[in-house]
Amino acid sequence: MTNPPQSTPPHHAGLAEAVLGTAADAIIATDREGLITFWNPGATRIFGFSNDEALGQSLDIIIPENLRARHWDGYRNTMATGTSRYGESDLLAVPGLRKDGGRISVEFTIVILHDAEGRPDGTAAILRDVTKHFEEMRRLRRQAAEAAKVSG
Repeated sequence: MTNPPQSTPPHHAGLAEAVLGTAADAIIATDREGLITFWNPGATRIFGFSNDEALGQSLDIIIPENLRARHWDGYRNTMATGTSRYGESDLLAVPGLRKDGGRISVEFTIVILHDAEGRPDGTAAILRDVTKHFEEMRRLRRQAAEAAKVSG
């Protein structure tokens, strides 16, 4: 037995707008061609591009040049087939590119968006800057390796 559709409770009115507008994480949506169609303030904070600078631009603005070909091969395949080698709940980790040219480490989840006929029509992703955590883990691994050399 299914429950009948319910209207949004009054205290939830504006919830999506509030979450999208205030999330510390970057929330980015793209169209079928990989052009940015949504860019929240968290994306501005993490990547440095304003909403006006990012909207309509290719995802290339946040993808390091050496990773672009691989990214676009996967993106085009996903848009053509409607499937991705990653699950919708998979947490992925990749390098990202800031407006100032600096590299960052990001973790993200991504979903495929579909048009009214069910065809792939773009993506939506939530990205988190994990650069500090990544650098700390790298530092700890170096320390452990050095300690192993001294004691070995």
